[in-house]
Amino acid sequence: MSAFPNRREFLRATALAGAGLALSNRLLAATSKSILVFTKSSGFEHEVVKRIGGKPSIVDDTVNELGNKHGYKVSVMKDGRIFESKEFHSYTAAVFFTTGDLTTLGTDGKPAMTPQGKQALLNAVRGGMGFVGVHAASDTFHTLPDPEDRSNRYVAHGEQSDPYLRMLGGEFITHGSEPRLQTANLIVNDPKFPGLEGVTSPVSFKEEWYSLKDFAPDLHVILTLDTQGMKGECYQRAPYPVTWARHHGRGRVFYTAMGDRPENWKDEFFLKVLDGGIRWAASDTGAKLDVNLKEAAPGYADIPPKSPAAK
Repeated sequence: MSAFPNRREFLRATALAGAGLALSNRLLAATSKSILVFTKSSGFEHEVVKRIGGKPSIVDDTVNELGNKHGYKVSVMKDGRIFESKEFHSYTAAVFFTTGDLTTLGTDGKPAMTPQGKQALLNAVRGGMGFVGVHAASDTFHTLPDPEDRSNRYVAHGEQSDPYLRMLGGEFITHGSEPRLQTANLIVNDPKFPGLEGVTSPVSFKEEWYSLKDFAPDLHVILTLDTQGMKGECYQRAPYPVTWARHHGRGRVFYTAMGDRPENWKDEFFLKVLDGGIRWAASDTGAKLDVNLKEAAPGYADIPPKSPAAK
């Protein structure tokens, strides 16, 4: 006797089986994505990447939560040797919150990336791996020489910039010190970018704002910092990009200068921006990436005055 007494039950069972298969395929596709979170600090070690008592850092926990939300496998690491391993090439995207020359042992004492590992990273991104840089990722691999007074950071190097910075799309110069944290307005240049749906411009946000330079000419600017009324010499310049996306070969690169304050890693707006950037870099969602640097920030090439006490 047939398990399906009539055609209607047969069709219903077939539809349910098909839906189950489709769901399984979607889950398989999602879980096949894996994210490497890399937080080595060869320079200054930020509070949000410190592991206190062996516990995961704020960055580790947050990206893990976002990964669980979307079905990504997340690995957190400070060991620079990962980039010369076979495992590295299994990742869909890498999230960097790093400082300094990562090929040196530096502040945190974790194993350094080798020059070959650095090149492996750049090759992987150009070949299609996604890359997400958060806050201090632009304070990484400064164009040499990088003297103690940091004077070379106030020079526009363009195509002579470090290849990591050319991949990222910009370089950190300095940030204000008195006050270090300021509330400023963010101009939303692309309200359709993943994570920014429904966000009204401008957005008021408190942060340790990086003054940046050497922006890649092909940037798709997502958020611009409105410098009007900000205190400190490093902000005496026209509005400039602080969140952007670009293609690097076949790879998708996203960067946001936000992320210094531990409190911001619980902020809904910041988490939406970060989540959207990770999803886009991991090719989980699309976005129209028109080059808009000159339109969004006509004064993007401004270099701020250097304070004698600049850090």
